[in-house]
Amino acid sequence: MTRQHDDVSSSVAWRFPAKHLPRPEVRPLPEPPASTWRIIGPGVIAAGVGLASGEFILFPYIASQVGLVFVWAAIVGLITQFFLNMEIERYTLATGETALTGFSRFWRHWGLVFAVLTLFANLWPGWATSSATMITYLTGGGSVTWITVALLLLIGLILTLAPVVYVALERAEMVKVAAVLVLLLVGAIVAISADAWADVPKIVTDASVPVDPLGLALLMGALAFAGAGGGQNLVQSNWIRDKGFAMGRYVPRIKSPVTGKPEAAPSTGFIFEPTDEHMSRWRSWWRFANREQLSTFVLITFLTIVFTSLLSYATVYGKPDLENNIGFLQTEGEVLKANVGPWFGVLFWVIGAFSLFAAALGIVDYTARLVADVIKTSYARDTKESTLYFGVVWVLVLIGCLIVVAGFAQPLVLLVISACVGGLMMFIYSGLLILLNRKVLPQQIRIRAGRTVVLGWSVALFGVLSVLTLIEQLGKLF
Repeated sequence: MTRQHDDVSSSVAWRFPAKHLPRPEVRPLPEPPASTWRIIGPGVIAAGVGLASGEFILFPYIASQVGLVFVWAAIVGLITQFFLNMEIERYTLATGETALTGFSRFWRHWGLVFAVLTLFANLWPGWATSSATMITYLTGGGSVTWITVALLLLIGLILTLAPVVYVALERAEMVKVAAVLVLLLVGAIVAISADAWADVPKIVTDASVPVDPLGLALLMGALAFAGAGGGQNLVQSNWIRDKGFAMGRYVPRIKSPVTGKPEAAPSTGFIFEPTDEHMSRWRSWWRFANREQLSTFVLITFLTIVFTSLLSYATVYGKPDLENNIGFLQTEGEVLKANVGPWFGVLFWVIGAFSLFAAALGIVDYTARLVADVIKTSYARDTKESTLYFGVVWVLVLIGCLIVVAGFAQPLVLLVISACVGGLMMFIYSGLLILLNRKVLPQQIRIRAGRTVVLGWSVALFGVLSVLTLIEQLGKLF
């Protein structure tokens, strides 16, 4: 006992608060792989899950109303999220713990707060119903309710039967990203006119904030949630850990209770001593993680937003009576069928339906991961994380089925919560990341001044967004 106490007190582990959770174990930092392309993936998942109604509806809708003058906001939002994601990844790269576990070291229930907020935000199966609606555009009719139920059950089966859940998710999101890039390439050639391409410089030359026709909260939402938002950023910790990045290599992955062998992941992580050898490895891991996020999440999401905005601008700009909801995609598809050919309108709807389904798959996965990680870490350390994960997956699936079968439209209260919760979460955890990565990590790897300033900007941005969204939604209620 004395020797163990001396080892902890004389090592980097002593910096970690131990009131609520045990301190991490000191282990060597694994060597980076010789071929870094072999571990590309978490950024692709982040892009795949994030490419949903915001990229297919929100930015295209804005382009249909005011042209390309607000596309610049996607750059600001994505760069902000890039730095936010990297500070979430910094802690996991260094410890193998999720950022939520790190927050729980300061107060035991921080993880529970974020888990509850994420559940509230994602309880309504909006992505699945959107995908089902697009399927009815393809088939010329059908029951959105029962198609949604079938999609939700399929999501549950995919996440349950995959031998390694992360691998199945990564493959699904890579197929989605590839499909979207095919749509981008084909559409750039056949659907976007020369006049529309000539107007691309307006993204910069005519950049503005068109508050008058659209409303400030809508524009701020587009800026702040370009790509991801809310709990999805936090779960970047879980995805890089399952991929085996840095100290995450010591943590077992979630495996199927049916086709795989579930393992009990440790509730707390590891830390390495900042020796010369370890710091050389750390710099390699950090460079790779930054490049992986930039070349996948940021680049793919930005190209998609620009393309979908251009496609909307080229086809439905100035068209009256367009709605900022899933019906917008039906109108756009019909125009594409008339202007380009029936085949392209069908392709647009097929890829849109698959994209929204893949988003629903990722959202169920990351919600279950986040909740299971919190329960395992702070409340049920002897329970297998795999068991908790699959339990949450099926709770989400079954509740989603009950909601749509009961015929409920999205409840107004849930709509308000969903609109406010993402910005509120990001406001809170942007501040917590500054505290975590400055106070807990060894000096050699902690966050530097420049990135601290960016996180300060993130606190301000999402704080303002939360207030504006809350004011707007309360105005609709009363």
